[in-house]
Amino acid sequence: MQMKNSIRVTLIVLLFVVYSCGSSQRDKALTKSNEAKLIIEQGDTLKAIGMFEAIPSQFPKAKVQVGVSKNIVDDLYRQLIDNRKAQLAATERQIGILEKNFVKEKTEFDLYVQYVPKQLSLSKSWNRSFIQVNLDERGEIFLTSHYMGKDWLRHTAIKIYDEELQAKTPDVPMSDPNNRESDFLEYKWEKVAYMNGKSDEVIKFIVDNKERDLKCVYIGSNYYYIILEDFNKEAICNAYLLSLAIKRKADLINQIKELEKRRN
Repeated sequence: MQMKNSIRVTLIVLLFVVYSCGSSQRDKALTKSNEAKLIIEQGDTLKAIGMFEAIPSQFPKAKVQVGVSKNIVDDLYRQLIDNRKAQLAATERQIGILEKNFVKEKTEFDLYVQYVPKQLSLSKSWNRSFIQVNLDERGEIFLTSHYMGKDWLRHTAIKIYDEELQAKTPDVPMSDPNNRESDFLEYKWEKVAYMNGKSDEVIKFIVDNKERDLKCVYIGSNYYYIILEDFNKEAICNAYLLSLAIKRKADLINQIKELEKRRN
């Protein structure tokens, strides 16, 4: 009789311990879920998903909360993917509109498709000094300064300005492959490409100040001045916007792939 009572007491204690542990895990899982919901309200959905995904391993005995957290995670991933797809569709529409301002070309010398502004084709500009915007299908953008004259300028940089406002490119030395020159009869041609971010500041300056009467000075052994015409500024602005949209599209596609991978 005494042994039966002892066994009964032991079973009661074990049940109490099991119930207490389970109850504790449920409470902790619920607290974790509420914390994750607050994170969602703060706008960090990915962080909240990580918190929900941790619940099954941290609180395996909280069966109800584990099931609920898995459903919430699946729903959050679906919302994120749908949101990114909507952004992607809007970005593709924007690209389609902006592309109307360009002619797509790819010569034997090009690794990528080039966007040539309709307002500024080389066929119309070969016999004068001008600033060219270069954009390819990856969204990579830079400026090239073209100079034509009867005297060598040997310029290595350009500065865009209006009154006290200005932006200048870093120097591209004469020894740099992106600084080229040639001559024919009495005319001298110089072509300097400001690649690898060297024209980013100037491009942004032109975009932000496109309504101003912007001028450009070629900086070399001498100075040479031109006025940025409206169609030239417009071409640079359109190329800048298209560059952003192309890169945004690539980023969204990668985000969607990564979210779908994590969801599965």
